[in-house]
Amino acid sequence: MEESPLRVLVCGDVHGRMGAVFSRVQTIQKKTGQFDLLLCVGEFFGSTPEAEEEWQQYKSGAKKAPIHTYILGAGSQETVKKFPSADGCELADNITYLGRRGVFTGVSGLQIAYVSGQEAQQEPAPAHCFTPKDLTALVAPLTGSSKFRGVDILLTSQWPKGAWRFANQPEVDTKSCGSAAIANLADKVKPRYHFAALEGAHYERLPYRNHVVLQENAQHVTRFIALATVNNPAKKKYLYAFNILPMKTMDHTELVKQPQDVTENPYRRVAKDKKETLTSSLGVAAAEEEPSTQFFFDLSSGQNRGGRGRGRKRPDWDGGRGGSGPKQPRRHPLPPGTCWFCLASPQVEKHLVVSIGTHCYLALAKGGLTSGHVLVLPIGHYQSVVDLASEVLAEMDKYKAALRSFYKSRGERCVLFERNYRSQHLQLQVVPVPLDRCATEDIKEAFMVQAQEQQMELMEIPQHSDLKQIAPPGTPYFYVELDSGEKLFYRIQKHFPLQFGREVLASEALLNIPTRADWKECKQSREEEEAACAQLRDQFQPYDFALED
Repeated sequence: MEESPLRVLVCGDVHGRMGAVFSRVQTIQKKTGQFDLLLCVGEFFGSTPEAEEEWQQYKSGAKKAPIHTYILGAGSQETVKKFPSADGCELADNITYLGRRGVFTGVSGLQIAYVSGQEAQQEPAPAHCFTPKDLTALVAPLTGSSKFRGVDILLTSQWPKGAWRFANQPEVDTKSCGSAAIANLADKVKPRYHFAALEGAHYERLPYRNHVVLQENAQHVTRFIALATVNNPAKKKYLYAFNILPMKTMDHTELVKQPQDVTENPYRRVAKDKKETLTSSLGVAAAEEEPSTQFFFDLSSGQNRGGRGRGRKRPDWDGGRGGSGPKQPRRHPLPPGTCWFCLASPQVEKHLVVSIGTHCYLALAKGGLTSGHVLVLPIGHYQSVVDLASEVLAEMDKYKAALRSFYKSRGERCVLFERNYRSQHLQLQVVPVPLDRCATEDIKEAFMVQAQEQQMELMEIPQHSDLKQIAPPGTPYFYVELDSGEKLFYRIQKHFPLQFGREVLASEALLNIPTRADWKECKQSREEEEAACAQLRDQFQPYDFALED
């Protein structure tokens, strides 16, 4: 017999307006049928005389909640006195206080983890605050089991810090909102639904995945939902209804289905600035607040080339070494030894440089497949896209956009690829392909087929995925981005053909120039390179954002 899903209602801050909440619940139940339980996050009690009078009616039995109601503890010092015990208890008929923290498992098997109050900022912790010990006591018994996959629901008074990363933005002050400890808790216990309140705002985040694509087995997604205050004047949503089957009763395939709008996990981003760390026993660094402008820097590169040139922008650039020229805005990372691609290096053939930005530069590819074949490279020393600082990634993305526009004006689409294997400096290869030569689908098929022929599994990854989640720093990989936004990825195991990207594009099915697959066979004299670079520089000038300032 198939299990029937539980029907659950969740409410935001009640602030003592119990009559309003229960009246609304009764109206809903008359229209749609009975719900199994009501979960209240945020502040349940109010501090006004009217709120106290209303509560006494429920406490005395004069009124009764029309549904099994479970509430969190005090979210402020004012309401601490309403809770006689930290362990949880029944406060009135049909109204149960869950407790300071713990896991509640219903007869159906539905598992609800909960933490009451706000993160303690001092010792000893006030009665309405939770401590690192509280979180450890909650997490350890759950994650200690080899069968642990996550919990069905997580209830917290406070929002998790950074929940909005990679997703839609909430109407709150993101600098002050939320707790880093709650964020780490959510990452640890992997709830299918996470509810919070206290901020007076309604926010439904896009679902996020709990596994790393291509590295971990698929897991269920998490939906974070924050609810507003009951009867708020702006009429923001404060009551949320949903159906849920307990995780333990579900088929695994059904459980781990990924919706189309799923994002990366917002809590697994490693902070670059370690000033703010979570001092809890969970021992996880708190995620530093960062702008959410670009999270899927999907830039690509890949081949061992030499030679770059001098652009028309910043001709007095001194490579960060000091000198009589204008000051550098920042110091760029330098290589441990000789590098052919760091712009400060004497080995760089600067006559091939087309444009120089603040963090990146554009150069004509030495022995290019076509006359428009270019490289986008970081000025400082970085090995791959996943190693780049956010500002470098952002500028590389600007170069990508400028090149797409430039090629489009010439009747071409561009293919980008990166090979992070047997290379020491990131090279983003950008190759234009005439629109009338082949379709995007042809290019994709050529890469897939030729990879298969060489026993490599080139996988398509979500367009908005973060390459850093798929390939942590140090991971060898090959990566392609098509003009449609589609992305292909291969994690290099042992051996990889160094010219693979060029070979595919040069093949008969695409550019049909197989003799140009190896860059060494396409070398030109310095005079020819200088002339080709000067021509490309002039053609690219209307699209070169680096000339604007």
